[in-house]
Amino acid sequence: MTFIIIGIFIVLLLIGIPISMVLGMITVIYFVLVGDSSLLESTPMRLYSGLENFGLLAIPLFMLTGEIMNEGGITSRLVRFSRVLLGHIRGGLAYVTVVSNMFLASILGSANAQAAMMSKVMVPEMEKEGYSREFSSALTLASSIVAPIIPPSMIFIIYGTLSGTSIGGLFMAGIIPGILYGLAFIALISFLGYKMNFPKSERASFQEIRKNTWNVLPAMLVPFIIIIGILSGIFTATESAAVACLFAFIVGSFFYREFNWRKFPKILISTVINTATVTFLITMANIFGWMIAFEQIPQMLVDVMLGISENPFVFLLLVNIALIVIGMFLDGIAALIILIPVLMPLVTAFEIDPIHFGLIVCINLTIGLLTPPVGTGLFIVSSIAEVKIEKLMRATMPFLAVAIVILFVITYWSDAVLFIPKTFGL
Repeated sequence: MTFIIIGIFIVLLLIGIPISMVLGMITVIYFVLVGDSSLLESTPMRLYSGLENFGLLAIPLFMLTGEIMNEGGITSRLVRFSRVLLGHIRGGLAYVTVVSNMFLASILGSANAQAAMMSKVMVPEMEKEGYSREFSSALTLASSIVAPIIPPSMIFIIYGTLSGTSIGGLFMAGIIPGILYGLAFIALISFLGYKMNFPKSERASFQEIRKNTWNVLPAMLVPFIIIIGILSGIFTATESAAVACLFAFIVGSFFYREFNWRKFPKILISTVINTATVTFLITMANIFGWMIAFEQIPQMLVDVMLGISENPFVFLLLVNIALIVIGMFLDGIAALIILIPVLMPLVTAFEIDPIHFGLIVCINLTIGLLTPPVGTGLFIVSSIAEVKIEKLMRATMPFLAVAIVILFVITYWSDAVLFIPKTFGL
């Protein structure tokens, strides 16, 4: 039975049916083949129970926060501030791209959204300064993977919901790995900059630095409020999404006065559509996970993995290799939703901290945005920046190699992940 279901699953994916539909169809087909009518009767209840989680409320709120901040002029000020500080260094605009992505990661939380937006902004600017379009596009794409790592993060919310792990703890655990990725990309740019003689622009005057610093302070309030609020216990990670949304509106409307009320309906529609897409996938994955549990697949995997080795370091190595391969063929969120019900019993069996494991899984699947043949980030940036995907893939390779190295550092250096959550008892 299991092999029949796997075969149907692969066929449905190959003919181009969306993964969310495939998950639901496979589950219903399985229940029909089993011939147990009670399972089919319980399916509608399972569909709704998958969404009965307070933590999921953070998804539409953080999406709305990102939309409001873009419309309110906050994004452009963060980019301008980075450029004033770093533009005069050799390869300065490349550094600006990385630092701007780190700032925006604390707002958007979605790598695809960030890659799309930064491709429009930074690639033309870097090309004007003398960088190749391929390098500019690859850097923009690679830098965008910090978005799901630095809080807030939609993929952390989904992992926390599925695994029962503290979302606040996941948010705080992402800070140090996010900074590590930023520093690693900066180090790579520094190496490439002197090797390829990257350009540099004029140093900004003290007045320009002071003016842009003053302008960016209200924009920086939003991520600081999220982090400080969660660490101090004033509000939960989910409640921080509502607070962030309110502050983004206040900053865009009253500090910068760029928020356009006429575009508010469009912002709400975009938020609703994106939220519906994610929640529908979560719902379908919930009944798929139910089917997997019914077949006792997680228990079988636990026995197989324990038979290979009882060493958690070996287990994490095998998980990383498997996820890198899976990330080449499945969207990160879809893969996360499918795999977590299967992997969590293994995490318990090997006594691995679920927050640490969550960072490993989420970062690994985010790297999948850079890997062919299904790396969505590759297609988004290739389309927006008008770069042939073959050239973009080639230019992305150094960044992909660095990303994988940092992944293994985080895998085997758990203190880098758990220091902040443990310090604040999250």
